[in-house]
Amino acid sequence: MSLTPPPVFAVITRDTARLTLAAPQGHVAHVFVLEDDIIRVMVLPRGALNLTKTWAIAPGAEDVPTNGRDRFDLTGFTCPAFDLAEADGRLTVSTSRLRLTVTLAGLYCRWDSLTRGSWHTMAEDRATQAYNFGWWDARIYHYLKREPDEMYFGLGERAGLANRAGQSYRMVNLDAMGYSARTTDPLYKHIPFYMVWKTSVQAPLGVFYDTLADCTFDMGRELDNYHGHYRSFIAEAGDLDYYIIAGERPADITKRFTWLTGRPAMMPKWSLGYSGSTMSYTDAPDAQGRMQEFLDKCREHDIPCQSFHLSSGYTSIGAKRYVFNWNRDKFPDPKAFAESYLGHGVRLCANIKPCLLKDHPRFAEAEREGLLVGNEDGSPNLVQFWDEAGAYLDFTNPKTFKWWKDRVKDALLDYGIAATWNDNNEFEIWSDRAEIDFFGQPRKAKDFKPLHTLLMIQASQQAQREHAPTSRPFLISRAGATGMQRYVQTWSGDNYTSWETLEFNVRMGTELAVSGVSNTGHDIGGFAGPKPEPELFLRWVQFGIFLPRFSIHSWNDDATANEPWMYAEITPAIARLIKLRTALIPYFYDLLWWSHSAYEPMIRPTYYDFPDDPRSFGENTDMMVGANLLVAPVVTRGARERRVYLPAGAGWVDFWTGKHYVGGQEIRVNAPWEQPPVFAREGSVLPINTAPAHFNDASDERGFLVYPPKGEGSFIATCHEDDGASEAYRDGAFGEWQLAVTATAETITIAVSKAGQRPPLDRFVRLILPKTETRTIVVEGGRARVGDLPEFDDPILVELPPA
Repeated sequence: MSLTPPPVFAVITRDTARLTLAAPQGHVAHVFVLEDDIIRVMVLPRGALNLTKTWAIAPGAEDVPTNGRDRFDLTGFTCPAFDLAEADGRLTVSTSRLRLTVTLAGLYCRWDSLTRGSWHTMAEDRATQAYNFGWWDARIYHYLKREPDEMYFGLGERAGLANRAGQSYRMVNLDAMGYSARTTDPLYKHIPFYMVWKTSVQAPLGVFYDTLADCTFDMGRELDNYHGHYRSFIAEAGDLDYYIIAGERPADITKRFTWLTGRPAMMPKWSLGYSGSTMSYTDAPDAQGRMQEFLDKCREHDIPCQSFHLSSGYTSIGAKRYVFNWNRDKFPDPKAFAESYLGHGVRLCANIKPCLLKDHPRFAEAEREGLLVGNEDGSPNLVQFWDEAGAYLDFTNPKTFKWWKDRVKDALLDYGIAATWNDNNEFEIWSDRAEIDFFGQPRKAKDFKPLHTLLMIQASQQAQREHAPTSRPFLISRAGATGMQRYVQTWSGDNYTSWETLEFNVRMGTELAVSGVSNTGHDIGGFAGPKPEPELFLRWVQFGIFLPRFSIHSWNDDATANEPWMYAEITPAIARLIKLRTALIPYFYDLLWWSHSAYEPMIRPTYYDFPDDPRSFGENTDMMVGANLLVAPVVTRGARERRVYLPAGAGWVDFWTGKHYVGGQEIRVNAPWEQPPVFAREGSVLPINTAPAHFNDASDERGFLVYPPKGEGSFIATCHEDDGASEAYRDGAFGEWQLAVTATAETITIAVSKAGQRPPLDRFVRLILPKTETRTIVVEGGRARVGDLPEFDDPILVELPPA
């Protein structure tokens, strides 16, 4: 079809939250006013939805129905009153925070938001053919005007710079083993969301496209003389259904988007400890012996370890991997093996894959029962999977969904496996002939690949909940899509071992967190390629202990394994770093609670907390861990010092020396092998475990690192506490610590108290202040004395009254 005049729309219906517009050619658009800060636009060039369900939208919820949520279902939204006006061919929809102006000829949209008391234009459609009203092909298009004052962040897990301006990205989930964290695209996850930052008005805007189709974002790489500067979204199938989110700070956008797509899972506390892993152990002929060696080495070097990622070699025969099929030559007694690990305080997280090789022992069963993605003639659609052909399981078939849950239980959980590690779940289906059941309404498989990932992890979670209803499930997944935070912890996949990877994985993790998924990490040391040199490995561990997921995992070219003891000369330093991570678990657990309860990302870029400092938006390799820790990893070979920019808007305290710095300046600090540059925020408290950390020792004694105001001031800090494992917190069985800190020129007063339905049980807590602090310390709420704790300088031991 050639270019025709743009369609002219008119309002045909209005209900509480939705306006419906139509054009004579049959085109339809819906405008939904969902919240004061969220307006949604659905553009249907042929008048009807191609896909009537969504699996991304779950406002404030922890799950969606397996067969999806109706796209017109507004449950969970407040649907506030809004103003509607029409004049001079334009329609204006206004809330207290967001205003949409639609030029009815062509459906040209402009978005204004209220920021700091003034209205500002934040985005507008391209003036020429912003949408595809049958002019080109069957794909889905959206073009927006691109302004020179715009920066773009998010898009989930992407390689390269944090600011996406001037780049283009394909959102196609691939098994990108050995990827370059600087250049490789696409990668593992499908999160079609980004944040615009307008530097001229210092305000953000969120844009989310609810699609499961392969899509491309062009953020200014493409130029066309006939259309002016633009950015674009193009999807291969589906519908154009997008959400605009307003806010005054980047935090407003990320938290609202996370709320929109579902509450992050509250995982068990042990999931935040060190997790061992390597491909080489389970690939070895004597796999169970190699696994025992890991425990022996942890004991020898006294390295705390809370879990182990059991790679797929436990199912392998030769180079082939058969999910749910234990190799009894390697693991004669899976149950005894799991019990042995658990007896050493280490829980097993077993690798599972959603593709059955054609010689899998249960392939014929799966084919007979119709559990596989098939061709038009009903035969299994064979794809390349590792070194063999296989067929993916069709999770849109309720029979497959149940079959998977049953296998998770009888092949893993019944043996004592604690968690599922959902892997190789990118669902690389490329054939037009491949079909899925799609809940009884067959559709093309290649248009729904990320949906299978979501349904796989949903099925795994349901199996774990059904097996142990009172325990919190822990799941890991490499691939994912919007909403994955409801189910799993994740990581950035099979990174290549290099200094460059270390540098760019920092940005990759923080931008994924901006996109709603912050319980994440990386394969520490690098997964693929050469084994890391000692210095690189140590710098990786220094960084890794500050990530929510801390796992050392590898498949080195020379068949060696990245292990804490791989280099004798640095093993003591590695052990101390892992013990520091163990001490910090209470802080990470508090961050996990805030992620679950308030949608706060556990890690984030510096601009998230300091948007009033323009320099925080510049490219850097710094990372905020919660609001109160700034980590500056060393990413350059041979460096023994590091330049660190301390954001304006806060004072900063060197984590190691206690030296105080004013924010808004760049400093040069020492970066020895054993101490990564880390800074605590002035006016904060970090909960820690002060019990000496040892292998197979779960002791937990609460302490607090207190960073009082440099001068006069006061603040209140809290710390969430519960049993760390059960679902009882849902019924209010949790409590919190409360520390009220008041500083004057001469004294620091710290009032310690407990609150909640189930207040912390500790009778003693330790308070640790910077070693440079010389003011008199006054403790309220308990009897205080100087305690004995070799790891810290003169901690204050506080005995609290009985509950």
